[in-house]
Amino acid sequence: MLNWDEIEAQALAAVEQQTKAHERIALFNTKKVLAAFAKNQVADFYLKPSTGYAYSDIGRDKLDAIYADICKTDAALVRSHFVSGTHAISTALLGVLRYGDEMIGATGTPYDTLQTVIGTAGKVPGSLLDMGITYKEIPMEGGNPDLAALAKAITAKTKLIHIQRSCGYSNVRRTLTVDEIGTICQAAKKVKPDIICFVDNCYGEFMEEKEPTEVGADLMAGSLIKNLGGGLAPNGGYIVGRKDLVELASYRLTAPGLGGEMGATLGDTAREFYQGLFLSPHVVLQALKTAIFAAQVFKDLGYKVSPEPDAKRSDIIQVVTLETAAKLCAFCEAIQANSPIDAHVKPIPSHLPGYADEVIMAAGTFVQGASIELSCDGPMRPPYNVYFQGGLTFEHGIVAIMEAAKKIGTLK
Repeated sequence: MLNWDEIEAQALAAVEQQTKAHERIALFNTKKVLAAFAKNQVADFYLKPSTGYAYSDIGRDKLDAIYADICKTDAALVRSHFVSGTHAISTALLGVLRYGDEMIGATGTPYDTLQTVIGTAGKVPGSLLDMGITYKEIPMEGGNPDLAALAKAITAKTKLIHIQRSCGYSNVRRTLTVDEIGTICQAAKKVKPDIICFVDNCYGEFMEEKEPTEVGADLMAGSLIKNLGGGLAPNGGYIVGRKDLVELASYRLTAPGLGGEMGATLGDTAREFYQGLFLSPHVVLQALKTAIFAAQVFKDLGYKVSPEPDAKRSDIIQVVTLETAAKLCAFCEAIQANSPIDAHVKPIPSHLPGYADEVIMAAGTFVQGASIELSCDGPMRPPYNVYFQGGLTFEHGIVAIMEAAKKIGTLK
């Protein structure tokens, strides 16, 4: 007979032990955000909406400057017009790459939705391959980047390397630290100094004191319904990096010659973007605590977890290998049933755009699909991993994880 109170107590003790360093990181990043706000003299009228062409949207332009300051880059493009992180990433890649260029995946096979952007998941109109851009990828060796193979693969036509910070749906790789990303960038630039190092930073923002653009990344993109939106951003994404590269991406988002100088900020989005960014370091810490708690609970129940409860973390994702389809579904059902929105809904596996397999997803979130809010998903394929992330409050994470554990515990 399982003692659920004891399991919860052990997990809470693990969280307390493992999060002291991350509390210091959250404080550091809060100071960083406040300094950027002060430097750019954020005022009340920056939070107001704009309309039409929005040539005079100073709040939009100042938010770009704040993101550039935080990420230590020349420029940024922060927009509600990005429909997802994948959209921001594809905008950056399609903005920079041209016919005949080559892109190398330096961290193995990327996340499912990006495979359709590249065109490796099948013939996709408008994909990189469809546009005449060539692609090859370097598998990670034992979970680590294969720097020797990367160096050997780079040729005169290699324009850009793609680095995915988070593990995605991979069973064979782990999330990379910022320093490890820096090592990849250095290795690539040693072979070809003008190569563009691009980083998919989804799920990793504010997990460390530095971002990849501080260690050699030339261009980086991510989603605002993940870390940097702080749970308030209703949609959107961002691109930061070298000024010339961000400008090329902006032409892809709007139109050549228009770039980032246009694009209205509608409704209350400006306030939500600013306030969400302000809250982000604290909210990321809540999600981190929830991930460590989940790792300890399910490790104590005998399941394989990645990362381990005491491992160094560089994103908010917790993977639990549940071994059967029934357990994967049960986990997601329990998370959904303990969510603030749509708790009465039972999630079922289904096909989603950009994914090769059916996916089951629990997302009882205030913002649809927001993975900084407590949520989980997993592809319906062995070994039936569930990818758990988010949590605006640690207290909510405790409740939901314990209920999921109890539901899984009844299954053989």
